[in-house]
Formats: sequence, C-alpha cells, structure tokens
Amino acid sequence: MEKILEPSLNFWSMTKEQAIAQLATDGNGLNDDDAVARLAQYGLNSIIVGPSSSLFLLFLSQFKSPITIMLIIAALLSAVLGDVPDTIIILVIILISSFLGFWQEKGAANAVAALLKMVQLHCDALRNGQKKSIPVEQAVPGDVIILSAGDIIPGDGLILNSQELFVDEAAFTGETYPVEKKPGIVATETPLARRTNAVFMGSHVISGKANVLVVKTGKDTEFGKISAGLQAKAPETDFEKGIRKFGYMLMEITLILVILIFGINVFLHKPVLDSFLFSLALAVGLTPQLLPAIISVNLSSGARRMADQKVIVKRLSSIENFGSMDILCSDKTGTITEGKVTVKDTLDSSGRHSSKVFEYAWLNASLQQGFRNPIDEAICSSYDGNSTAYVVQTEIPYDFIRKRLTVQVKREKESLAITKGALEIILSICNQVEGTDGKMLDLAGAKTAVLQQYRQLSEAGFRTLGVAYKHTDLSTNFTKEDEQGMTFLGFITFFDPPKANVAAILNRMTELGVQLKIITGDNALVAKSLASQIGVEQPRILTGAAMRKMSNAALLHQAPLTDVFAEVEPNQKEQIITLLKKAGNVVGFMGDGINDAPALHMADVGISVNTAVDVAKEAADIVLLSQDLGVLTGGIVEGRKTFTNTMKYIFMATSANFGNMFSMAGASLFLRFLPLLPKQILLTNLLTDFPEMAIATDRVDESNIQSPQRWDLKFIKRFMVTFGLLSSVFDYLTFGVLLYIFRASEITFQTGWFVESVVSATLIVLVVRTKLPFFKSLPGKYLTIATVLILLLVLTLPLTPLAVWFGFTPLPITFYGWILLIIILYLGTAELTKRWFYRKMTSAVHNHH
Repeated sequence: MEKILEPSLNFWSMTKEQAIAQLATDGNGLNDDDAVARLAQYGLNSIIVGPSSSLFLLFLSQFKSPITIMLIIAALLSAVLGDVPDTIIILVIILISSFLGFWQEKGAANAVAALLKMVQLHCDALRNGQKKSIPVEQAVPGDVIILSAGDIIPGDGLILNSQELFVDEAAFTGETYPVEKKPGIVATETPLARRTNAVFMGSHVISGKANVLVVKTGKDTEFGKISAGLQAKAPETDFEKGIRKFGYMLMEITLILVILIFGINVFLHKPVLDSFLFSLALAVGLTPQLLPAIISVNLSSGARRMADQKVIVKRLSSIENFGSMDILCSDKTGTITEGKVTVKDTLDSSGRHSSKVFEYAWLNASLQQGFRNPIDEAICSSYDGNSTAYVVQTEIPYDFIRKRLTVQVKREKESLAITKGALEIILSICNQVEGTDGKMLDLAGAKTAVLQQYRQLSEAGFRTLGVAYKHTDLSTNFTKEDEQGMTFLGFITFFDPPKANVAAILNRMTELGVQLKIITGDNALVAKSLASQIGVEQPRILTGAAMRKMSNAALLHQAPLTDVFAEVEPNQKEQIITLLKKAGNVVGFMGDGINDAPALHMADVGISVNTAVDVAKEAADIVLLSQDLGVLTGGIVEGRKTFTNTMKYIFMATSANFGNMFSMAGASLFLRFLPLLPKQILLTNLLTDFPEMAIATDRVDESNIQSPQRWDLKFIKRFMVTFGLLSSVFDYLTFGVLLYIFRASEITFQTGWFVESVVSATLIVLVVRTKLPFFKSLPGKYLTIATVLILLLVLTLPLTPLAVWFGFTPLPITFYGWILLIIILYLGTAELTKRWFYRKMTSAVHNHH
C-alpha cells in the first residue's frame, strides 16, 4: 500500500468529502485491519524517538567517558609494543564493567517502559463503525476521533462536525484564550492560528465536542515539526544538576592528580608507557564508572516499589524530587474531600427552601451539552421533580472567563434563559431579585440581604451558586451580549465532605516534614470551614483577589505562611507554585483538571491521578492509581529511600577511590616500581564496584526517611576528603608492613596491597552506609551476600591459576594476620571519625540557620 497522503497536503482548504476521499476512508472511521496496516505504514503516533531500537547504542554509551577511551587506546598501544596479555586483560575488565553497567541500565529502562504502559493516554476513535478507546500512539491518518472536554488532540485533523468546541492552542500560537473551532473551509495560505476548521496535535479541548478526521500523525504534525527542532527536554531537576556538578568536580581532581603522578613517574625514570597506562588506570579508578548505572537501577527499583504502592512514576528523576519535596499543594476536591458533590438545598433569595430554584437549576444542568462536571451531575441525580416539557433553544457554555452557564429553553409560547454560576458573577448580571411570594424587588435594595445569606451559607461550609433567569423571545437565540438585566432567583448549596482518614494522613505528612497547602477556586469561607474540619488550627487564608493587590515581595513573604489559597483563578496556581519555589522549597502540585497543566509543569513534582483529564495526566511526573493522599505518603517514603541509597553509593565510591589515588600518588614517589600494575588497578575497581550494585535493595535508617532529603555538594566534598585521607593513612601503614617487616619484592608488594585495598574498600561500605554505629544498622540481604563473595574471591585469588595472569603471587600466612589488624583498626577509626563528622556537620548546619 503506497502512502495515500502527501505530507504537504493542505487539508484545511479541502471540503470534508475531498479529505475523506483523499484518505481512502469514510465518515465512520477505519476497520481494524485497515488501522493495523496504516500503523505499519505510518509508524506509531509519537514524536519521541523510541529508545527500544537502540540497545546497541545503550551499550556503546557505557564507553563514552574520555578517560575510558584513552585507556583503551593506550592498552592497544602497549600491545603494539609487545605486551599482548596485559592488553587483553585490561580490555576484558573494561568490557565486563561496561557490560555490568549496560545490563543494569537496560533492566531499568524496561521496568520504566512497563510502568508507563499503565498510565497510557487513550482517545475515542470510530473503529468498525463503533466508538472504541485506543491508545493515542495507535491513532493513524484516516481515523475519526471523538473529542470532548479535557482531551488531548492526538493528531492534526479536519473537523467533521462540532458543538461549541473551544480548544487551547497556546502550545503553538501563544494565544492564552481558548479558540472556537467549527467545520468549514479556509484558504490554503491561512496562517496556523486562523485555521478555524482544523485542530492540531498537542493542543487540548477546553469545552464542547467534535468529530475529527485525523490527517497527520507523529512527526508529520505541526507539533512534531516544532518539537523535532527542540526535542523538548524537561527542565533539569535539583538532583540531576547535583550529579552533573559532582561529575565535573571529580574530573577536575582526577586531571590534576593524573598529570602530577605521570610527571613524577617519568621524572623518576620509570618506563614512559607504563607510567602513562598507570596514571590512566588511576583515573579510571577514581571515576565512579558505575554511577549512571547505579543511579538508574536505584531509581527504577524505587519506581517498582512505588508502583506497588499504587504510585506510577513517569519521569525517573522526579523520584528524587519527590523525596526532597517539603510542600504539597493540592486542590481539595477528590483528594481531601470525597469528591462526591451533593446538593444540600435550594433556597430563594431570603433563605427559604424553594422548589422553583431547584427546577430551574435542574433545567440548566440537565439540558446543557458542554462540559460534564460534578456540580451538574449532582443536581441531575438529586432532582426528582417531574420532567417539564421544556426543550433547549440554545446554550452559551461555561467558560473560564464568564464563569457561568446559560441555557435558553422553550415550551409552547414561552421562552426562558436560565443562568447559574458563582454568586457575585450572577448578581453582576441581574437588576432585580424575586422575593418569597414572587414579588420583584430592586437589586440595589435587596443586595445586602442576599450577600448576608450567602455569607452564612459559606461559613457553614456549603459551596453556594446563584441562579438567575430572564424571559426571552421565542424567535431569537439568546447570546452572550444578552446576559444582563436578569432576575436573581435564589441559591443552590452543595457539600463535599472531607474523606474519613484525611486528618491522620495529614498528620503523617507533617511528621515527614511535608506541609500541605490547599489551592481552591471555592470561596474563602467554605475553604476555611474545610480546613478546620481536617484539623488545621486557625488556618491562614489568602484569596486570589488579595494576591492581585499585593506586591511580589509581600507575596514571596506571605505564600509560605499561608495554609489555604482560596478563590484562586487558574493562572494564579502557577504563580503560587513559582513563589513557593522562589522561597527555597521543593514543591509538589497535585491536580487533575483542564486548567492544572501549567501548574503541574511548573512544580518540581507534578502529581495527577489516573482518572484525571488527559492534559493533566500528560503534564504530570507522577500518576496515582488511586485518588488517595495515603498513597502519596507511601510514595514519599520510597522516594527518600531511593535518594538515600543513591547517596550511599556516592559516599562509598568517592571516599574509597579518593583514598586510593592519594596513596598511589605517594607510593609512586618512593618506590622504584609501580605500586600496582594498570590491570590490577582496574581489577580493584571492578571488584569494589560489584557489591555496590546491590545498594538499591539496601535497608534505610528511619532518620533518613523522617525529613526531606536535599542534594549537598559541599557535604559530599568534605566526606570524600575526610574518609579518603583516613583510608590513605591505613594504606601507608600497609606499605610500611610490606616494605619493612616483609621486605617485599615488587610482585609481593603489589599482591599484598591489592588484597588490603579491596578488603578495606569492601568492608568500609558497612560503616559509611549509615549514620548510626554499623552494628546498629545492618545492611540488606543482597549487599551482605555480595560483600562476602568479594571478600572470599580476593583472599583466594593469589592462590589460583589466575594469579599469574594478573601478576600476583601467594602471600606469607603471617601477612594475613597483619591485614586483619590493620582492617580492624581502620574500621574502628572510621566509626569514630564518622561520629565526629556528622556531629560537626550538624552543628555547622544549625549555626548556619
């Protein structure tokens, strides 16, 4: 089947019939076989290049560090000069450690792909003439897609029919207001922003519905063309920035040391190529090669554990942010409250029960065709009056600017427009009020009493809307301009009770050092009533209107102190999050609505639920499979565990490696030979890295979970220097024992130091992995097994046939006694140093604050 479509097709200047013919389909969509064939032809409807194809590239990326590449070249060079066995050993060790890294990262990538499948976006398409939900990636040219509010548009397409369709195209046009779309034809040269008959991938539906013929998918779409140019990278997280800076710091230290050591060795007339290989091997020894692999494994196993807690992580690096989050902003509906809005009562303007208000509210809610929302559903489900013979004449759907919904209804000779919405907004379009007995009162006189009534209802915790009506003309349709001079009829009150367990969960979050801030569009009194119900003593409240009047400096000061942001406009959510971030917090935002996407993008951790509208789910980093804050606390704890285990690896790798470098540099000054051969250094590195692979499964101390974790480069530097120098002291002790007690030859010296070096680096893990004394916090099962295996391997290696290859020799039995003594001393001193180090750091932090 040849491509039916020219990519240059200007579909917006075609009639529906032409486009349908061009796409060899019909108005009822495709059948399944056709869809499969087209998917094979056009590829997945995605603008991200799939990582699945590139296992080979993932493997190659293990060799991308310049030092590793130089080492491979130098090793090949020494092969040319006749040292073939050494070259082979060096290359094999590099291959093994790269393969370990590759294997771990591949596992991590697969785990993530499996999790993402759980929160895939879907769209409704006509297939075999039936409406069917398909993954967005499987939409193909020729599909007919059914759109409604909150949907992300899955491809560029032509509107076949629509009803009050408003689309947010800010991603392309930067136009913040939703654009109205309807079927029709526009001229070929019409710019994108004015193609009113077409919708584009990446925009989303604000209100209304439509059937759309998909013409282009994936990279052929306008969005695909834009994003191919700037493959949208998510902003770097705090953690990623930390890792990057850490990498630079290590490279600087490594370069200085390598140049120094190479210079000294050449100056002391040691063979040049050997000295070069030696200093390169050292450089490889200092860089924690497995860092990228260990981080991805840590994160992906964290993501798996979070998935068991019903928390799906879409972007791995956000786990660390999740662990360091100290403020969570959340809407109240459905997270803090049950999310089941119920009608409490319908009242006339003086506060008495009124069935007329209920009937009008029901007509407005049940006949509207736009955005389905919980309020209209609550009205429809609780109304049991007899259905009156009214039919819809026209409708002005709800939008975020007018904040009201008007339906014009008619029966026989009469026609009525009924409007409901936020109370102040309804009053602003009225000029009279209907009293208890149907008497009309002037709005100016009655307004105070109406507002007083509204206050009382709000203070009692009820969400309160106003209803107004106006007699209209049967022959003309009501428009936005006609929404004035109406009659205020009365109030509808709703309640949405808080969830039963919410107070306990909030307590748990406070224990974990996370503050909850409620951001809601509801009025301040309702929000205050809710905050008191869930145990916030004297909640501090800031309204959207007050925010608009405050200066930036005042807001920056107020925002962190506020418990509830009420009467907030959608665009203010983003502003609140920016302010909280500026004040130095890591901010999570939980949202599921159409207008939450910008705030979800802005937050350090965007959290949504699986039942949210597509556009919110797409913007979130983390998706909850159940709408429960309890799930979230489990996720926060897992995030912190992951963070702690990643830091453990960094502590271990840097302190041991830095110490070794320092010892080597010193030793090569006074020895006539190289303290370790290049292949022995690489073997040391491989063996000490091995147990650290198991770190992702390690146990984590309570103290690391209790408060948000932040990345701290200064702390790592101090740790590295302190424990690196400490390990050097015991290395020099070993040198002394080897040279002065055993009068060791070159080969014995190298073997003895290799054994001591690996054993001490493996055991020191048990000390630095916890702040507590190490016998009080024991390592996890896999870490223990890996440690024991490496110890056995190192102690027996000099006695095996492999020893000859690596240039080792059996050691005198008494030497093992000395090693034991040195190691016991080393671990004891490290334990004391650790206690002193953390005490000093804690007091430094307190003084700083």
